[in-house]
Amino acid sequence: MTKGNGFGNLVESEAELRAIVGHPSELVQKKVITYLDHNCTEFIAQSPFLVLSTSDDSGYCDASPRGDKPGFVHVLNEKQMIIPERPGNKRIDSLRNILVNPKVGLLFFIPGLGETLRVNGTASIVKDEELLREMAVGDKVPQLGIGIEVEECFIHCAKAFKRSGLWEPDTWLDKNGLPSAAKMLFEHAKLSNSSEEEIHKRLEEGYANKLY
Repeated sequence: MTKGNGFGNLVESEAELRAIVGHPSELVQKKVITYLDHNCTEFIAQSPFLVLSTSDDSGYCDASPRGDKPGFVHVLNEKQMIIPERPGNKRIDSLRNILVNPKVGLLFFIPGLGETLRVNGTASIVKDEELLREMAVGDKVPQLGIGIEVEECFIHCAKAFKRSGLWEPDTWLDKNGLPSAAKMLFEHAKLSNSSEEEIHKRLEEGYANKLY
Protein backbone atom coordinates (compact mmCIF):
# COMPACT_ATOMS: atom_id res chain seq x y z
CA MET A 1 0.00 0.00 0.00
CA THR A 2 1.23 3.51 -0.81
CA LYS A 3 0.37 6.98 0.26
CA GLY A 4 -2.41 8.70 -1.69
CA ASN A 5 -3.08 12.37 -2.23
CA GLY A 6 -4.70 13.17 1.10
CA PHE A 7 -6.30 9.73 1.51
CA GLY A 8 -3.53 7.94 3.37
CA ASN A 9 -2.87 4.30 2.50
CA LEU A 10 -4.60 3.03 -0.64
CA VAL A 11 -5.55 -0.43 -1.88
CA GLU A 12 -3.82 -1.03 -5.21
CA SER A 13 -4.74 -4.57 -6.29
CA GLU A 14 -7.71 -6.92 -6.28
CA ALA A 15 -5.70 -9.44 -4.26
CA GLU A 16 -5.20 -6.85 -1.54
CA LEU A 17 -8.86 -5.86 -1.75
CA ARG A 18 -10.00 -9.49 -1.41
CA ALA A 19 -7.72 -9.98 1.59
CA ILE A 20 -9.66 -7.21 3.33
CA VAL A 21 -13.21 -7.76 2.06
CA GLY A 22 -13.28 -11.49 1.38
CA HIS A 23 -15.21 -13.36 -1.33
CA PRO A 24 -18.94 -13.41 -2.16
CA SER A 25 -21.14 -16.34 -1.23
CA GLU A 26 -22.34 -18.87 -3.78
CA LEU A 27 -25.77 -17.20 -3.76
CA VAL A 28 -24.28 -13.80 -4.60
CA GLN A 29 -22.08 -15.29 -7.32
CA LYS A 30 -25.00 -17.07 -8.96
CA LYS A 31 -27.69 -14.40 -8.68
CA VAL A 32 -26.75 -12.59 -11.91
CA ILE A 33 -28.85 -13.37 -15.00
CA THR A 34 -28.44 -12.06 -18.53
CA TYR A 35 -32.07 -11.32 -19.43
CA LEU A 36 -35.25 -9.85 -17.97
CA ASP A 37 -37.24 -12.71 -16.52
CA HIS A 38 -40.77 -12.26 -15.15
CA ASN A 39 -39.38 -11.18 -11.76
CA CYS A 40 -37.30 -8.37 -13.27
CA THR A 41 -40.14 -7.32 -15.55
CA GLU A 42 -42.52 -7.11 -12.59
CA PHE A 43 -39.99 -5.09 -10.59
CA ILE A 44 -39.52 -2.61 -13.47
CA ALA A 45 -43.31 -2.35 -13.93
CA GLN A 46 -43.67 -1.23 -10.30
CA SER A 47 -40.69 1.14 -10.31
CA PRO A 48 -41.32 4.89 -10.68
CA PHE A 49 -37.65 5.86 -10.41
CA LEU A 50 -34.21 4.81 -11.60
CA VAL A 51 -30.67 6.13 -11.74
CA LEU A 52 -28.85 5.89 -15.08
CA SER A 53 -25.04 5.74 -14.99
CA THR A 54 -22.99 6.60 -18.07
CA SER A 55 -19.45 7.67 -18.88
CA ASP A 56 -17.78 9.41 -21.79
CA ASP A 57 -14.95 8.13 -23.96
CA SER A 58 -12.38 9.40 -21.43
CA GLY A 59 -14.03 7.62 -18.49
CA TYR A 60 -15.62 10.67 -16.87
CA CYS A 61 -18.80 9.42 -15.20
CA ASP A 62 -22.30 10.74 -14.74
CA ALA A 63 -25.32 9.47 -12.80
CA SER A 64 -28.72 10.85 -13.77
CA PRO A 65 -32.18 10.28 -12.25
CA ARG A 66 -35.16 9.23 -14.36
CA GLY A 67 -38.67 9.10 -12.95
CA ASP A 68 -42.34 8.89 -13.87
CA LYS A 69 -45.41 6.84 -13.02
CA PRO A 70 -44.68 3.15 -12.29
CA GLY A 71 -44.18 1.26 -15.53
CA PHE A 72 -42.79 4.25 -17.43
CA VAL A 73 -39.89 2.10 -18.66
CA HIS A 74 -41.19 0.15 -21.64
CA VAL A 75 -40.02 -3.50 -21.70
CA LEU A 76 -40.02 -4.83 -25.28
CA ASN A 77 -38.77 -8.34 -24.57
CA GLU A 78 -36.41 -10.21 -22.28
CA LYS A 79 -33.36 -8.43 -23.70
CA GLN A 80 -34.62 -4.94 -24.58
CA MET A 81 -36.31 -2.00 -22.88
CA ILE A 82 -36.73 1.74 -23.55
CA ILE A 83 -36.57 4.66 -21.11
CA PRO A 84 -38.54 7.68 -22.37
CA GLU A 85 -36.47 10.87 -22.47
CA ARG A 86 -38.76 13.46 -20.87
CA PRO A 87 -38.07 17.23 -21.12
CA GLY A 88 -35.08 18.37 -19.07
CA ASN A 89 -32.55 21.17 -18.95
CA LYS A 90 -31.03 20.26 -22.35
CA ARG A 91 -27.60 19.40 -20.94
CA ILE A 92 -28.20 15.85 -22.31
CA ASP A 93 -25.16 14.53 -20.43
CA SER A 94 -26.39 10.93 -20.56
CA LEU A 95 -27.27 11.08 -24.25
CA ARG A 96 -23.94 12.62 -25.24
CA ASN A 97 -22.11 9.97 -23.24
CA ILE A 98 -24.10 7.15 -24.85
CA LEU A 99 -23.07 8.38 -28.31
CA VAL A 100 -19.39 7.80 -27.51
CA ASN A 101 -19.60 5.06 -24.87
CA PRO A 102 -22.83 3.02 -24.90
CA LYS A 103 -22.12 0.96 -21.77
CA VAL A 104 -24.57 1.88 -19.01
CA GLY A 105 -25.71 0.84 -15.56
CA LEU A 106 -29.22 1.26 -14.14
CA LEU A 107 -30.55 1.09 -10.61
CA PHE A 108 -34.33 0.68 -10.21
CA PHE A 109 -36.11 1.74 -7.01
CA ILE A 110 -39.57 0.97 -5.62
CA PRO A 111 -40.63 3.29 -2.75
CA GLY A 112 -40.72 1.43 0.55
CA LEU A 113 -38.75 -1.55 -0.76
CA GLY A 114 -35.17 -1.87 0.43
CA GLU A 115 -33.97 -4.12 -2.35
CA THR A 116 -33.12 -2.55 -5.71
CA LEU A 117 -32.74 -4.00 -9.19
CA ARG A 118 -29.46 -3.46 -11.00
CA VAL A 119 -29.30 -3.72 -14.79
CA ASN A 120 -26.17 -3.33 -16.91
CA GLY A 121 -26.09 -3.23 -20.68
CA THR A 122 -25.54 -1.33 -23.89
CA ALA A 123 -27.57 1.77 -24.70
CA SER A 124 -28.65 3.51 -27.88
CA ILE A 125 -30.69 6.64 -28.59
CA VAL A 126 -34.10 5.77 -30.05
CA LYS A 127 -36.09 8.10 -32.33
CA ASP A 128 -38.57 5.56 -33.72
CA GLU A 129 -41.95 7.34 -33.63
CA GLU A 130 -44.01 4.16 -33.29
CA LEU A 131 -42.08 2.99 -30.21
CA LEU A 132 -42.02 6.44 -28.63
CA ARG A 133 -45.75 6.90 -29.12
CA GLU A 134 -46.36 3.98 -26.74
CA MET A 135 -44.76 6.03 -23.95
CA ALA A 136 -46.80 9.19 -24.49
CA VAL A 137 -48.41 10.98 -21.55
CA GLY A 138 -51.62 12.52 -22.80
CA ASP A 139 -50.71 14.05 -26.14
CA LYS A 140 -47.04 14.48 -25.16
CA VAL A 141 -44.87 11.98 -27.03
CA PRO A 142 -41.20 11.88 -25.96
CA GLN A 143 -38.86 13.11 -28.67
CA LEU A 144 -36.33 10.42 -27.87
CA GLY A 145 -35.86 7.30 -25.80
CA ILE A 146 -32.90 5.37 -24.42
CA GLY A 147 -32.90 1.80 -25.64
CA ILE A 148 -31.16 -0.74 -23.40
CA GLU A 149 -29.79 -4.10 -24.56
CA VAL A 150 -29.69 -6.06 -21.30
CA GLU A 151 -26.45 -7.87 -20.45
CA GLU A 152 -26.73 -8.34 -16.68
CA CYS A 153 -29.46 -7.96 -14.09
CA PHE A 154 -29.61 -8.87 -10.44
CA ILE A 155 -31.28 -7.92 -7.19
CA HIS A 156 -29.28 -5.83 -4.70
CA CYS A 157 -29.79 -6.26 -0.96
CA ALA A 158 -31.44 -3.70 1.33
CA LYS A 159 -28.53 -2.98 3.68
CA ALA A 160 -27.91 0.55 2.35
CA PHE A 161 -31.57 1.48 2.83
CA LYS A 162 -31.68 -0.05 6.31
CA ARG A 163 -28.52 1.79 7.35
CA SER A 164 -29.76 5.09 5.92
CA GLY A 165 -33.38 4.79 7.01
CA LEU A 166 -34.29 6.33 3.66
CA TRP A 167 -37.86 5.02 3.59
CA GLU A 168 -38.50 5.72 7.31
CA PRO A 169 -40.48 8.99 7.63
CA ASP A 170 -39.31 9.56 11.20
CA THR A 171 -35.73 9.97 9.89
CA TRP A 172 -36.69 12.67 7.37
CA LEU A 173 -35.61 16.23 8.06
CA ASP A 174 -38.05 19.09 8.32
CA LYS A 175 -38.60 20.54 4.85
CA ASN A 176 -37.68 24.02 6.03
CA GLY A 177 -34.20 22.79 6.87
CA LEU A 178 -33.50 21.09 3.54
CA PRO A 179 -30.99 22.49 1.02
CA SER A 180 -32.46 25.06 -1.37
CA ALA A 181 -31.93 24.25 -5.06
CA ALA A 182 -32.61 27.87 -5.99
CA LYS A 183 -29.98 29.11 -3.53
CA MET A 184 -27.41 26.62 -4.80
CA LEU A 185 -28.10 27.50 -8.43
CA PHE A 186 -27.88 31.20 -7.71
CA GLU A 187 -24.58 30.89 -5.87
CA HIS A 188 -23.07 28.43 -8.35
CA ALA A 189 -24.13 30.12 -11.61
CA LYS A 190 -23.47 33.67 -10.40
CA LEU A 191 -25.78 35.24 -12.99
CA SER A 192 -25.62 39.01 -12.71
CA ASN A 193 -29.12 39.50 -14.13
CA SER A 194 -30.92 37.06 -11.83
CA SER A 195 -31.75 36.46 -8.17
CA GLU A 196 -32.46 33.52 -5.91
CA GLU A 197 -36.18 34.40 -5.97
CA GLU A 198 -36.28 34.50 -9.77
CA ILE A 199 -34.52 31.16 -10.03
CA HIS A 200 -37.01 29.69 -7.54
CA LYS A 201 -39.88 30.92 -9.74
CA ARG A 202 -38.26 29.42 -12.85
CA LEU A 203 -37.93 26.06 -11.12
CA GLU A 204 -41.52 26.08 -9.90
CA GLU A 205 -42.80 27.04 -13.36
CA GLY A 206 -40.85 24.20 -14.93
CA TYR A 207 -42.19 21.70 -12.39
CA ALA A 208 -45.75 22.90 -12.99
CA ASN A 209 -45.77 23.19 -16.77
CA LYS A 210 -42.84 21.36 -18.34
CA LEU A 211 -42.78 17.84 -16.97
CA TYR A 212 -43.81 16.35 -20.34
